[in-house]
Amino acid sequence: MIDFTTTQCLLFPKMFAKPAVMQFDHRQGSSDGGAVLLKGADRSYGLIAGLAGCLEDGRQAGKVDHSLQQLLAQRVFSIACGYPDCNDSARLGADPVHKMLLDRDPVTGLDLASQATLSRFENAVGAKELYCMGESIALSVMERHAKRLRGRARLVTIDLDPTNAATHGAQQLTFFNGHYDNWCYLPVLGFVSFDEEAEQYLCAAVLRPGNATAHVGAVGILRRLLLMIRSFFPTVRIRVRLDGGFAHPDLLNFLDAEPKLEYMVAMASNAVLERKAKQAMQYARSIATMTGGTEHVYHDANYAAGSWPRERRVIIKAEVVWGPGKEPKDNPRFVITNMKQSPQWLYEKVYCQRGDIENRIKELHELHIDRTSCTRFWANQFRVLLTAAAYVLMQELRLRAAGTHCARAQVWTLRERFLKLGARVVVSARRIVLHLPACFPFLDDFRKVALALGASTA
Repeated sequence: MIDFTTTQCLLFPKMFAKPAVMQFDHRQGSSDGGAVLLKGADRSYGLIAGLAGCLEDGRQAGKVDHSLQQLLAQRVFSIACGYPDCNDSARLGADPVHKMLLDRDPVTGLDLASQATLSRFENAVGAKELYCMGESIALSVMERHAKRLRGRARLVTIDLDPTNAATHGAQQLTFFNGHYDNWCYLPVLGFVSFDEEAEQYLCAAVLRPGNATAHVGAVGILRRLLLMIRSFFPTVRIRVRLDGGFAHPDLLNFLDAEPKLEYMVAMASNAVLERKAKQAMQYARSIATMTGGTEHVYHDANYAAGSWPRERRVIIKAEVVWGPGKEPKDNPRFVITNMKQSPQWLYEKVYCQRGDIENRIKELHELHIDRTSCTRFWANQFRVLLTAAAYVLMQELRLRAAGTHCARAQVWTLRERFLKLGARVVVSARRIVLHLPACFPFLDDFRKVALALGASTA
């Protein structure tokens, strides 16, 4: 039996040729040694300093131990490392690496803020500050990639999608949503991608009540993103891809009025669209009957709903789904667009590519963007933005891992391979030395990312 209350204990002596000793010293050891990479990623963005600049500190200066920027950094770095709750601070308070991330002496420096301090911090932020923080995240992302691409992107693609954040208490503005069959919030998330790059970078995260339809707030988000993109990439072509819930007359009118803007917006089926797709569906059925499998054909038509000022082009995907032992089933799909290319190319090469943001949303849920358990709505919006900031830093790590085995790894894999490293911290009069393992499976990848973020080989 191991006695974890002592500083030394014998580690299963009969399992080894020689007795193995474990030493426990919370002042010098950490299991998050690789988290120093997050500090380097933040230096690339200036993200935390920008977010802190949006906050007003109404506390009495003489009674303050933790600045707003330090509180913000503590929460963002903790979330990235897999500690999404304020009460996780009870376990991290004396962690030397987490203290280093806040520019404190890892051994003798002041411990991290407590759960009570962090909870007061989250509940003190108001709507205007949150609006400013949302803009700050978007600006940081745009500025970072404008610098990376030297302002030479040819195409910037914007994807918006809502997601479900289940609630289990008396949170403000939580409602029952029949589609998700639970009480929830419905945050909408915005991503941008550049040219033909595979990565979609998070740039917007807006919490909404659980009864909000998909298009609510979309025009405001798009308007701000378009202004930012055009300020950093003046000659760029912009493309917007949206799911079916966004097909609202106000949003479509906004998209039509924007210059140099391409869009593809899915639309739910109705009787008129089904009539326009009838001939294509018949052709798809005949092909499916001959092949005995799922088949689809593409067509387009002009269509105007009663609330539209004019007709718009609609791409029609006439699909017949035929599985083993099942009856064939019609599955028509419709997408509104102002683009001129062929229907098949637009649907398969442009619209279907938006499906990859589902993987980005899964990653955000892995970082617990749905941990919206505060009573106040604005406190929950703050939590969403904290998680968004942590995700932006994790995406920077993935970007710096280009050419390694982790170039397309999910964020939980990046955390396990890069951040969760046992480390020992030694402080001398002249420097702080972080001792990391000399041998672990992804040492070469870790070294490459660290050097890309500004580490020195000296």
